Amino acid sequence: QVQLVESGGGLVQPGGSLRLSCAASGSIFSINTMDWYRQTPRNGRELVATITSGGNTNYADSVKGRFTISRDPAKNTVYLQMDSLKPEDTAVYYCKAEVRRAGGGSPYNYWGQGTQVTVSS
Repeated sequence: QVQLVESGGGLVQPGGSLRLSCAASGSIFSINTMDWYRQTPRNGRELVATITSGGNTNYADSVKGRFTISRDPAKNTVYLQMDSLKPEDTAVYYCKAEVRRAGGGSPYNYWGQGTQVTVSS
């Protein structure tokens, strides 16, 4: 079994910063792509940022230049540094990891439980 646990959400004023973390644990052989998504009732779930096992990154246009995704392979952890936050960044943020489990088998996508980010004055 594999678990993803997120942390770092909270309430922040516009223009402020937050750093989200997502740690994967369990029966892990390797992790391919790791992503951050966010979900709101209005927009549904949208992809925010992606990082490959080789460190290549991609961002949604709405967060380019403000958010930075990174990962620590030794800790099976992905981060999302969010700067210059705007009220429209308010959402529940989820991480996703494509994991190849120890013991073989095809890669499988695992999701975290979500963490609330609220940007408001």
